[in-house]
Amino acid sequence: MSRLLLLCVFLASFSYTSSTEVCTNTLLPGAKGDQGETGEQGDQGKIGKNGPPGLSGTPGEPGIKGEIGQTGKIGITGEKGDKGNTGMEGPHGLKGGPGTTCDCGRYRRVVGQLDLSVGKLRNAINFVKTVVLGLRETEEMYYFIVKEAKTFREASVNCKVRGGSLAMPKTSTSNHLMADYVNQAGLTGVYVGVIQDPHRNTNETSSYMYADSSPLLGFSAWGQEEKLSSRQSLNISSSCVELLSTGTWGHVECDSTMYFLCEFLKDRRRGAGGRGLPAAALLPK
Repeated sequence: MSRLLLLCVFLASFSYTSSTEVCTNTLLPGAKGDQGETGEQGDQGKIGKNGPPGLSGTPGEPGIKGEIGQTGKIGITGEKGDKGNTGMEGPHGLKGGPGTTCDCGRYRRVVGQLDLSVGKLRNAINFVKTVVLGLRETEEMYYFIVKEAKTFREASVNCKVRGGSLAMPKTSTSNHLMADYVNQAGLTGVYVGVIQDPHRNTNETSSYMYADSSPLLGFSAWGQEEKLSSRQSLNISSSCVELLSTGTWGHVECDSTMYFLCEFLKDRRRGAGGRGLPAAALLPK
């Protein structure tokens, strides 16, 4: 019995020792190794979102002055200036040689007869111009009413074909002369060369100019009703102007047909003070 008990104790001890040896055979981590080599550089990453704007920098120094630009277009011709002062008297010329003796009495009689003939011819021409043709004139211009009903554009072209342009009342004197001409012709109004500036988007009377593109400087003859109506919205086609027999200007639709007044600059190259009128001006067009 005791031997059997010892055998069991021995076996139990042997079994415990064997289990202990098995546990001691597990792998344990070793010591930390040396650092490895640096790897290759990776691909560039995606661009991130824009950051907030930075503060404004200080202003830079002014740049160098640029070169002079090209010369602009020539502006419109200005109004005729006042007459200048009389210049200094020039030196006396050399004394002329002695004249020849002639029969001056006979030449004086011929010259006197020519003066009479020229005077009669001048009166006849004035009669034709003022009565037969119905012309009006100043020192620089002829005025002629064309009694053919046309639109403003047609009237402007018609005057140019005749060698002139639509009459432009640039002074109170010329405006009064034209108005008196219209009144004596038995008309209430005619087209004149005053139009609205196409580059100014306004219906005010100050936005108008003459047909030669010169501005209304110092003179206009708008009626009181026209000044009031200019503050309101006008039809775009009402940008043309008629001269009334009363001497005032009025708005009129450019598509309306009416008589018109042409002006012709006197040709100073002709004789008798440049009083020639182009013959084409009086022919029907």
